[in-house]
Amino acid sequence: MAQKRHSVSSFPHPGQPHISYHKQILINDEPGSDIVAKALPGAAVNAVNFSEVVAKLAEASVPEWAIREALGDLGLEVVAFDQELAHLAGLLRPGTRQFGLSLGDRACLAMAQHLSVPAMTTDGVWRKFKIGVEIRVVR
Repeated sequence: MAQKRHSVSSFPHPGQPHISYHKQILINDEPGSDIVAKALPGAAVNAVNFSEVVAKLAEASVPEWAIREALGDLGLEVVAFDQELAHLAGLLRPGTRQFGLSLGDRACLAMAQHLSVPAMTTDGVWRKFKIGVEIRVVR
């Protein structure tokens, strides 16, 4: 990747999205990968969503070294899912339960809400609720 990487301690610039499940779209060159690729510089992922991506790749029999290399090359900031994010994600449950959002989904939204940045998803149902976070559906 020819782009300049952000340091591990940096947060996304204002307006840059929080990326969750969408790393595998980029890795697999799926529909929406061009949108995700443009959003990567300065983007962040929380540790819950990062773990989900690792799990999906491991389930697809991708070796650990390849997972580490592929995700490391994306240069994303992996942010700890701390007490504040856990609190925010829990508070999102009543307003999103009817849409079937998982903990990972709410973790993504909580981090986007906390950092005041857009959240990216492939799930169009996210358009149906209003929680004060810009939602970008990538496919």
